[in-house]
Amino acid sequence: MQTSGPQPASTGFRALMRNRGFVNLWAGQLISQLADKVFFVLLIALVVDYQPPHFLENFSRASVMIANTLPAVFFGSAAGIFVDRWSKKQILWLNNLGRGLLVLLIPILPKFLIFLLIIAFLESILTQFFAPAEQAVIPILVPHETLMPANALFTTTMMGSLVIGFAIGEPLLTWADTWGGNYGGEILVGGLYILASLILFALPLQEPQSKDGLDLHPWNDLKQGLKYVKKNHLLNSALIQLTILYCVFAALSVLAIGLAAEIGLKPTQFGFLLAAAGVGLILGAGILGQWGYRLHHRPLPLFGFLSMSLVLMVFSYVDYLWLGLVLSLLLGVGAAFVGVPMQTLIQLQTPPEMRGKVFGVQNNVVNIALSLPLAIAGLLADAIGLRWVLVSMGVIVATVGIWAWRNTQKVLQNAI
Repeated sequence: MQTSGPQPASTGFRALMRNRGFVNLWAGQLISQLADKVFFVLLIALVVDYQPPHFLENFSRASVMIANTLPAVFFGSAAGIFVDRWSKKQILWLNNLGRGLLVLLIPILPKFLIFLLIIAFLESILTQFFAPAEQAVIPILVPHETLMPANALFTTTMMGSLVIGFAIGEPLLTWADTWGGNYGGEILVGGLYILASLILFALPLQEPQSKDGLDLHPWNDLKQGLKYVKKNHLLNSALIQLTILYCVFAALSVLAIGLAAEIGLKPTQFGFLLAAAGVGLILGAGILGQWGYRLHHRPLPLFGFLSMSLVLMVFSYVDYLWLGLVLSLLLGVGAAFVGVPMQTLIQLQTPPEMRGKVFGVQNNVVNIALSLPLAIAGLLADAIGLRWVLVSMGVIVATVGIWAWRNTQKVLQNAI
């Protein structure tokens, strides 16, 4: 990403930690996202307690997963419309309070699968409001010169919760049941959401009032957001790059099972590869957060895409464990060099009155990008082989990276 003007020296994580509002928002995100991951583990565990018929046990687990993911596809963009018109602070803390109360309802409701599906569905709907509201608040709390470290820290937290949350979810729930009895898991997850709500309730946020108030025109607002994204070439390019990035990570979550066997791991140990990629992403985000202001004039996304492309094309030829883990780590670093600058660019290119709509569109696109590869990556690997799938992904990633860089240069030259 390229920006104009000198960058002040007071950047990096240290400057962010002096911003009380940002620290509040970050702490709320950290606890909320941890609760999200543990809640998903709790849902799968509860299916057993609901004693479905043996021949429907797998279907019951799948139905809970679907109920928790469908709203992400259908309500992601619509949620952004309300974010632009309502108080973002109220959305953030009420959203977490609502999710906490929904989880605490589980022990009260009859043990029928339909009630668990309703809880999962409603919880997911509320989650769709949190992401665009959170992204819209960051530029209000953070000066432009610290947007890169702010997004780096949020990316680090997001990936950290993804890697750590699922790993510690089951031990945490076991500990909660030991401490709190039969409903310790529900109390733990509900309590985490409510704690996040209290932190966000104390968020010191002065946000401009919406001129449109509560006069909603959902379809027109949705078209307005899509039109704005399409018209702004830098914004459009950034969303395409983020879409490709999330598609790659979603596909790898399926392909990692086959890759694990190639480098000497058991198929069930594919999580080591995903964890290494997560560590790489955290490392890359940390580099950008601390020294990104010195690198702002470099084509960071191009470097990121080309390094990811190289890793993908080499991966299927590797049969050493240590080399596979190193490649996974490098893949994560490359992903950070794409994701963090592009998220920062979207925030810089989006005016305050359009942030909810744009981040709603982004949330919707990202959710689709995370879902579609899950369905087709495994089928393609079976049809043409794991190696060809990875090489093809590498070619696509490199092509998108070069196209996006050239397109960005053209837009910037026309703007001068």
